[in-house]
Amino acid sequence: MSEEYESRSGRPRPDALDMHVGSRLRARRLMLGLTQEQLGDAVGLTFQQIQKYERGINRMGASRLWELARALGVPIGWFYQGGAAAARPLAGFAMPGQEPFGDAPERPEPPADARDLLDAFGRISDPVVRQRIVELVKSLAPSRPENY
Repeated sequence: MSEEYESRSGRPRPDALDMHVGSRLRARRLMLGLTQEQLGDAVGLTFQQIQKYERGINRMGASRLWELARALGVPIGWFYQGGAAAARPLAGFAMPGQEPFGDAPERPEPPADARDLLDAFGRISDPVVRQRIVELVKSLAPSRPENY
């Protein structure tokens, strides 16, 4: 394994796409206001395993990703949205200029304060209050940016 893909400890570095999928797992968990332990209980894992998935340290197999998607109420493809930039190209498998198969259109990175907002929103337990906040934010935002 090349030095490029190893950490100082000699262990392989997490793959960029695994880290992307893990960050999407974390974002969705926080959107729903779940702890790592609650999500782990829902799919039969420890909070430590959820933590490793979220950090991209451990890869998720197809059945595990399916279970997590089902528990979080998203399609499997949701975890890969915006991940094309993280994937390493495989030399010789695509024609020059060919678009990767199945990639969703790229969406801009959310602003840095979006995670704070998402974290705080997830801690609001009253569904009526949550819905009013969503309505407020929608009323303040432009209809839909062109690049979305």
